Amino acid sequence: MESRKVYMDHGATTPLREEVLEAMMPFLREKFGNPSSIHAQGREARQAVDAAREVVAAALGAEPGEIFFTSGGTESNNIALRGTAALKPKSHFITSSIEHHAVLDVCKDLEEQGHRVTFLPVDSNALVDPRVLEEAMTPDTAMVSVMMANNEVGTIQPIGEMAALAREKGVLFHTDAVQAIGQIPVNVKELQVDFLSLSAHKFNGPKGIGALYVRKGVPLTPLYRGGGQERKLRPGTENVAGIVGLARALELAVQELPEKMSRLKHLRDTLIKGLLKIEDVILNGHPEQRLPGNVNVSFKYIEGESLLLSLDLQGVAASSGSACTSGSLDPSHVLMAMGLDHETAHGSLRLTLGRGNDEADVDYVLKILPPIVERLRNMSALYKKR
Repeated sequence: MESRKVYMDHGATTPLREEVLEAMMPFLREKFGNPSSIHAQGREARQAVDAAREVVAAALGAEPGEIFFTSGGTESNNIALRGTAALKPKSHFITSSIEHHAVLDVCKDLEEQGHRVTFLPVDSNALVDPRVLEEAMTPDTAMVSVMMANNEVGTIQPIGEMAALAREKGVLFHTDAVQAIGQIPVNVKELQVDFLSLSAHKFNGPKGIGALYVRKGVPLTPLYRGGGQERKLRPGTENVAGIVGLARALELAVQELPEKMSRLKHLRDTLIKGLLKIEDVILNGHPEQRLPGNVNVSFKYIEGESLLLSLDLQGVAASSGSACTSGSLDPSHVLMAMGLDHETAHGSLRLTLGRGNDEADVDYVLKILPPIVERLRNMSALYKKR
């Protein structure tokens, strides 16, 4: 069978859309003004940033003044968490045990600074129980931060229910929605969240640009000093081309969402059905309440890294665990929190579908994967001892 190129790592990053690049190009060339300058070129850039802010706000159900542009999801998370922590020394934070490291590592850092952090457990489907969250909140709880959809296993959390519980107790609620935006409908007013983080490169926008939604009237201490940009919350000359690209990518993603969700769900379910026909395969994450394009499975008796290398040799780009930790030899903290044993967690494979994938891609993966698994298992001492 002829080898083909199949990209199934959209959870790590997505290709830049041609329409997005076209929108950005003028601001990389002739429209190069600084938005803070008062001359014509500066005003032109300022108008582009303001227009982009309105587009992003409309896509999220927010007001333009509630949108702050950042360098991406990691910075947005840091601004929300650290900016809240700075308001109240030695306060209490609550997060989940399966967050992205852009939240987990910040929370661990806050612990070292004297704050108290509760890491909520998850069930075998990677779901947080809202009742457990409710019990964990105390009078000194400053913020709850729970991701909307998990980057590894794709489980979608009941954010609206949890945010409502937090609001009843006067606790701020932040959600890392980096994996969710452009994949499922997201409306900040309906969810009742106070903060929401997003990153453009996850929905076919440029890398190095993101946004943070901050509900009107919610206090937040700036992490940086140095200028009045983004209403002093994120000073520094704006990445105009990136901001324009983010807005265009988000606008397109929201317009195409119903069709995209339906198509990706079909491809996802076909892929899962085919993979589960292989012996000793476990589906990780919620069977239904998961991102439309996320497939995460564990193959017993083999290592995920060997699987990835074998797939790569046959033109398939995939991942094992999250992209940010793929260099680590430790098993996924998400899978371990879900109750998988060390060996099974090591055999995980994440296939994340996107705009460019079709039935032929799914068929190709399902054709080449079974012999790869068989070959690797025949080399495995664990398989022979079972």
